Amino acid sequence: MTLPTSLDEAVAALAAMPAAVPVAGGTDLMAAVNAGQLRPAALVGLGRINEIRGWQYQDGHALLGAGLTHARMGRPDFAALIPALAAAARAAGPPQIRNAGTLGGNIATAAPTGDTLPVLAALEAVLVIVGPGGSRREVPVSYLLAGREMLRPGELIGFVRVPLLHAPQVFLKATGRTGPGRAVASVGLVLDPARRGVRCAIGAVAPMPLRPLEAEQWVASLIDWDGDRSLAPEALDAFGEYVAAACVPDQGEPVAPGVLHLRRTVAVLARRALGRALSS
Repeated sequence: MTLPTSLDEAVAALAAMPAAVPVAGGTDLMAAVNAGQLRPAALVGLGRINEIRGWQYQDGHALLGAGLTHARMGRPDFAALIPALAAAARAAGPPQIRNAGTLGGNIATAAPTGDTLPVLAALEAVLVIVGPGGSRREVPVSYLLAGREMLRPGELIGFVRVPLLHAPQVFLKATGRTGPGRAVASVGLVLDPARRGVRCAIGAVAPMPLRPLEAEQWVASLIDWDGDRSLAPEALDAFGEYVAAACVPDQGEPVAPGVLHLRRTVAVLARRALGRALSS
């Protein structure tokens, strides 16, 4: 394993070894290796790159290092900055997973059940991609997760730029009967008072987080942004159903019981997330 101490060194190592695989926390990579699904020819370890293990402020945004661990994001100082991302990080699994797993790894792996992904989609986060020769380019996180943009040879996710909204935001997830663990469905929801908008992303129900844009626009038009921002219970219920119908399609008639159950789960999560955000 190669252990660079800077992003530029890591990119150079990847460029020199095209078959090498970058590894940070390794929570997903090592699971794939142990399951026989992946046999990397070489590894480039990112754990010694200090520049991606913290964050800084930048023009109304937080520039988050891709090496931030879930445990670090779950702490109170980070939670005061981006509450929904902190909540997602705290929900990411047992302590050994949170201590090792990183923000950049969660994005690069792009597992449908990645807890940070719907929050990043709702926040409309932007990735700073680092490439050979000191190159930098920016890609909306939704583009990478949807496969509209891919990491090129020798590139790494260096940073994630997130707007600081200073407004309520919520992360919720539902897990299986076995208790805490992988999400059956999750939701990241943020209010954006400056743009009088509601942004919602549903995770785990599809290969990438889904944004129910029509539902967002509809419910935003009902909110009194200059008043108490309250909504009638019927409107919250309708929002949940709107989101669920958009994100969990029927898939033919009759609708399978599993689809109906998932749709009910998404409806409840979306309704609760919006209710909590509006009452914060």
